[in-house]
Amino acid sequence: MIRSVPVACGHYLPERVVENAEFAKTLDTSDEWITSRSGIKRRHFAAEGQKTSDLAIAAAKQALENAGLDGSDIGAIVLATATPDQTFPSTAVRVQEAIGMTGGFAFDVQAVCAGFVFALSQADAIIRSGQAERVMVIGAETFSRILDFTDRSTCVLFGDGAGALILEAKEGTGESTDRGILSTDLHSDGRYTDILYVDGGPSSTGTAGVVHMSGREVFRHAVVKLAETGQAALDRAGLDKSDVTWLVPHQANLRIMTQTATKLGIPLENVVVTVHDHGNTSAASIPLAMSVAAQEGRFKEGDLLLMEAIGGGLAWGAATLRW
Repeated sequence: MIRSVPVACGHYLPERVVENAEFAKTLDTSDEWITSRSGIKRRHFAAEGQKTSDLAIAAAKQALENAGLDGSDIGAIVLATATPDQTFPSTAVRVQEAIGMTGGFAFDVQAVCAGFVFALSQADAIIRSGQAERVMVIGAETFSRILDFTDRSTCVLFGDGAGALILEAKEGTGESTDRGILSTDLHSDGRYTDILYVDGGPSSTGTAGVVHMSGREVFRHAVVKLAETGQAALDRAGLDKSDVTWLVPHQANLRIMTQTATKLGIPLENVVVTVHDHGNTSAASIPLAMSVAAQEGRFKEGDLLLMEAIGGGLAWGAATLRW
């Protein structure tokens, strides 16, 4: 059978680094308060005029360079973002043009923080169906554009960034020992739209709006749903938690990540953690963490990665991938 096998990663972080102390200048908060509740020490914010597509393009170009490929070698781009450059066209076509990809197709996926897992599932389906031999999956966000900087409960949590993963079709045996994407598990439940949302949109207010979150409710749902979807993804692939080499979670909150790992029975030393340096970069957080870990040489061929994320919708899901 055809498997979607990882070829290379890339990532990009804006130059501006915002330490926790910067928020203390204007808000009733502190480095200790932010760190104790989220694990976040700093995050990156895009420069004035820097768009989501700029971040995505930089990550895409690094992934191509790491793979030794050109843009013309890519057959499709699936880009996950909740902060697109425009209502339309898609941010993905901006990347397509910038990397010199003149054929194939490109489109955006919107599942907020779960976006990369949803995009990964779409990319896998595209490769398995034979529509493209090589697909680039990107998560890119400029969440700093939709934050209320008077709300200390939300504005300190998010950052900007982008990560990219190139997948290509390879023949597999159909066994769980194959390299590539082995399973995905996706969910959403619109009954919980009011606990994490942005109060704007083209058809409602005509504005971008800002993030609103009921933190305790989101936390309560996150730990349970992430552990459940992670286990479901393992079950779909015929794998056990003991098979997991690395848990690569959505980098939302260190407490959520550690509690989810504990529920799944995965040792904390096998969890990829970048939230302290990047904050919550929404759809970019998993590919960004993956690219950083790959750059550090932490992944070895044959390692099993379990990825899971939850975001507004609520939307959540998980995927297993053998490196």
